[in-house]
Amino acid sequence: MTTTVDERPVIRRDQRGVATLTLNRPRQFNALSEEVLKALGGELARLANDDSIHCVVIAAEGRAFCAGHDLKEMRANPDKAYYQELFARCGEIMQRIVHLPVPVIARVQGLATAAGCQLVASCDLAVAARSARFAVSGINVGLFCSTPAVALSRSIGRKRAMEMLFTGEFIDADQALEWGLINRVADDATLDEALAELTASLCAKSRVALRTGKALFQRQLQMPLNEAYAFAGETMACNMLAEDVAEGIDAFVGKRPPQWRHR
Repeated sequence: MTTTVDERPVIRRDQRGVATLTLNRPRQFNALSEEVLKALGGELARLANDDSIHCVVIAAEGRAFCAGHDLKEMRANPDKAYYQELFARCGEIMQRIVHLPVPVIARVQGLATAAGCQLVASCDLAVAARSARFAVSGINVGLFCSTPAVALSRSIGRKRAMEMLFTGEFIDADQALEWGLINRVADDATLDEALAELTASLCAKSRVALRTGKALFQRQLQMPLNEAYAFAGETMACNMLAEDVAEGIDAFVGKRPPQWRHR
């Protein structure tokens, strides 16, 4: 019997409200080639309009999560216009993750370097294997990781981001947890168990609340304090009128599990 190997650069699988996008170039450490970026962007665009999804997981096949851009492909195209388009496309994909209506979780094993680390930083949440390692190492080949710096500086403290960017040194999973780059660390053998625990927690929540919360969180970060509070208050007032909130409060008062109207 012949086994068919799935050679799609990004594989999507949906299960119980969780959409998993798996980078599928394990022999190239899941480097973000043009093909991968196009496929990932397409899946994210489709997910933006999928009301059945509670959360999204970005995962990867093989020993590494993502080694960043495909350097061989980049060297084969020594043209400024090519590089401008490549980095613009990558930046667009990172922004799609940020603006996706539902939480996005990175499932990290092995290496997450350069644009791979940028991918982790762009996700809302991240669960990593204890053996995972993180770096923005372009500086080691004479290239400052400018686009990864955008995501990294919005995910961890300024001086810690600068240290990673200027030294190119690796940090381990425990240090990434301490610095705020990831949320949870699990032993390698229990990584999927830890991920399932987090996704189950999100899927148990009202989809309306998840979508309201992500949109609010991202927008208020860009506002002055007084505008952020005004926007948050208006958002919360509108959220209070949702059927799920009425059900949630009634369930709390009645000491019973909520039956969300919008699963």
